[in-house]
Amino acid sequence: MKKIFLSIVVVFFLINYSFSQEKKYKALCVAFYNLENIFDTIDDPNINDEDFLPSGSYHWNSERYFKKMNNMSTVISQIGDEIQAKGPVVLGISEVENKKVVEDLIATPLLSPLNYGIVHYDSPDKRGIDVALLYQKQHFTVTSSRAVILNVANKPDFKTRNQLVVSGLLDGEPIHFIVNHWPSRSGGEKRSAPMRNAAADLCRSIVDSIMKTDPNAKIIIMGDLNDDPTNKSLTEHLKAKGDEKTVQPGELFNPMYKLFKEGIGSLAYRDNWNLFDQIIVSQPLIIEDKTSLRFLKARVFNKNFLVQKDGGFSGYPFRTYVGSTWQGGYSDHFPSYIILVKEK
Repeated sequence: MKKIFLSIVVVFFLINYSFSQEKKYKALCVAFYNLENIFDTIDDPNINDEDFLPSGSYHWNSERYFKKMNNMSTVISQIGDEIQAKGPVVLGISEVENKKVVEDLIATPLLSPLNYGIVHYDSPDKRGIDVALLYQKQHFTVTSSRAVILNVANKPDFKTRNQLVVSGLLDGEPIHFIVNHWPSRSGGEKRSAPMRNAAADLCRSIVDSIMKTDPNAKIIIMGDLNDDPTNKSLTEHLKAKGDEKTVQPGELFNPMYKLFKEGIGSLAYRDNWNLFDQIIVSQPLIIEDKTSLRFLKARVFNKNFLVQKDGGFSGYPFRTYVGSTWQGGYSDHFPSYIILVKEK
């Protein structure tokens, strides 16, 4: 009888210990999403936005604009739902024309309750597309921000997106975010590779400058890098490692490397998957310190409703346009995200 009683007590203890362990940790979602060309309907004479006007090739109008906004907010509000998150606490975005379109985005019915703040700078990109950072004000406080321009040697006329550097406190912990949209593969992957290598070098220099001030800095790099985790821009220029066990102090860990090797992508081209949308973390985010924020896992948000169901692009991300034909979808990229955890 005593043995039975002791067994019941042990089982009861283990069950309650398990529940107490689950309650002991807080999980936060950090994400990146290429929104695929969010332009307003107003002509800006300083940029090349002619296609995205009512008279342009895309016949862009207010109805399509707000449909796009609602689509984007539907996706963003669901990222991180596995941890019962109401949208990412921090979200990097790309391909937005200006701050006003970002303000319209966070004012949508699904996102307005999340109380997002915005960090945005206009970039010199000829198409006029920028990157920005959204953050839930109850979780993140901005202490500083800056936009870093990419200058490529021997190409004084080359203009592309800024790299957005935002520092602040995430649930009270110092952290740094670098939001990227590296030069495209226009003209071919090999021919355009030097531009992305230069972007990677710039990003690495930003990381090194932060670590020079604080060797234990927690840094999260995110963006549409227009290269896969295995490309030289990532492995040799940014020096991001794909094996967590080999990462040393001062180095970077790219959790997207393993996902890419497993065949997971964030966009498709000519029936092949690429994983351009990446999130990379500095070494202090992967050490075994459960009392502060640490990296848990990385994912691509590729739920079924984001996938094209039929036609020549069946299985691809369900996008807004194919060529100049309106599809009414979401984006030609899936979002990527990571989960951070810490003891409460």
